[in-house]
Amino acid sequence: MQKTILVSLGALLVFGSVAAVILRFMPEPIEDSDYLVAGSVATLVALLVLFLGLVPRSGDRFFKKRKKQS
Repeated sequence: MQKTILVSLGALLVFGSVAAVILRFMPEPIEDSDYLVAGSVATLVALLVLFLGLVPRSGDRFFKKRKKQS
């Protein structure tokens, strides 16, 4: 439970940081569509951080091997 909260807070921090950096380097004047792009990219990066933080670190992340039937 504590890992989930820490990863979620980290994803929120990454979202805010990425959005601020993108808006910082956007040329003036900033329009509504620029905020949409910055938010979309920040959301993508934050979801990637969230996904990588919550996926188990084992070798078979998505598939489990079945036992052979005799």
